[in-house]
Amino acid sequence: MKKLLSTNSNNWSALIARLALGVTVFVHGAQKLFGWFGGYGFEGTMGFLTGQVGLPYFIALLVILIESVAALMLIAGVLTRVAAFGIFGLFTIIMIKFHSAHGFFMNWAGTQKGEGIEYFIILLGVALALIIAGGGKGSVDAALVRNK
Repeated sequence: MKKLLSTNSNNWSALIARLALGVTVFVHGAQKLFGWFGGYGFEGTMGFLTGQVGLPYFIALLVILIESVAALMLIAGVLTRVAAFGIFGLFTIIMIKFHSAHGFFMNWAGTQKGEGIEYFIILLGVALALIIAGGGKGSVDAALVRNK
């Protein structure tokens, strides 16, 4: 457990990466879980993911929990590597299954049928950096390791 939580408690880069990734992903999770920011909430999202997308109930639930709970875990720096791994895995699948067919670029001009993978490359890079570095400065992980 100590290796899972270990981090440099003076690592400002990990703090910045944690907050950037956590906030970015949480907004999407809050849409799915609570219906905030124009989202459909838990029931609407579950209906979409299990109906239109065809995911099993448990997998659809994991999508919502990773985007909401794991994002909050990152913001606080709780089990940072576990949360970042969940986000990395989820968004790797989303990128390959739903976005790789649309090329690299986001659909800024509205001329593509969907969004490309550039957002996902940045997101995955930040998640991978957190898997390697851990929570860094101000994380619960650093406090727990320091107090052991």
